[in-house]
Amino acid sequence: MKVAVTGSGGFIGQHLVPKLINIIDEVVEISRSKGYDISNWDSLTDLSKCDVIIHLAAKTFVPDSFENPRAFYSFNTLSTINMLELARLWKAKVIYMSSYFYGPPQYIPVDEKHPIHPHNPYAHSKYISEELCRGYSLDFNIPVIAFRPFNIYGPGQKGYFLIPEILEKIKTEHTIKLKDPRPKRDFIHVSDVVSAILLAIEYKNHSGFEVFNLGTGNSVSVKEIVSEIAKQSRVNFDVEYTHEYREGEVLDSIANCSKLINKLNWKASVSLKTGISTILS
Repeated sequence: MKVAVTGSGGFIGQHLVPKLINIIDEVVEISRSKGYDISNWDSLTDLSKCDVIIHLAAKTFVPDSFENPRAFYSFNTLSTINMLELARLWKAKVIYMSSYFYGPPQYIPVDEKHPIHPHNPYAHSKYISEELCRGYSLDFNIPVIAFRPFNIYGPGQKGYFLIPEILEKIKTEHTIKLKDPRPKRDFIHVSDVVSAILLAIEYKNHSGFEVFNLGTGNSVSVKEIVSEIAKQSRVNFDVEYTHEYREGEVLDSIANCSKLINKLNWKASVSLKTGISTILS
């Protein structure tokens, strides 16, 4: 089997590729570091046929999507179209890393049938991309699995996500400032995401398009995250909350992953306590 991975140098890719190399005959990394611009079709014409395409690459930082929406819509949709077109030509399977775009939940835990409500340009770009996957699957009989992850965390995560932001702040600040301690999220460790992707590669009992939530079935608050980091960190720090409320804030989200558990025999295995320890170790 030959597997192609976009975004191989990104957060998930850095955890996935070493696992793939140990079990797959050939792994093709499609990333800028390897000389590919996946949003440019002409950059991909020298690639040889693969059996599976794992499409991880995307622009993801939500605040930037408000500042430069065109870049988000353009890159995220064009890169997905290009991967789907390769899959059509190669008769390959696609595993697409989609996103949470349910908005404020109407009920929890949130299953895959929950109404869709993308609430920022990033989420809209990922939803459009997922619909492109659905279209190519229906029109060209391409098997596609789309994962909708809730809040991924783990070693090597960078940027303005909650956990790496806290860890970066406590390096230099005795008292860190955070906004709202209340919002609760379903945090899933990157290693559990990788295990789902590996199972999806081998999943044979499907044709067409399938969506799976990726989460743990539990949610923890910002305050609880801070408390766990404080327990395990060797750095003493205090926290001040500004209690700033963000418009459209989702106060709680929990994934219903029963479909993934039942169809792929997957389950989340990394607790928050263990997950935080993998970052701090």
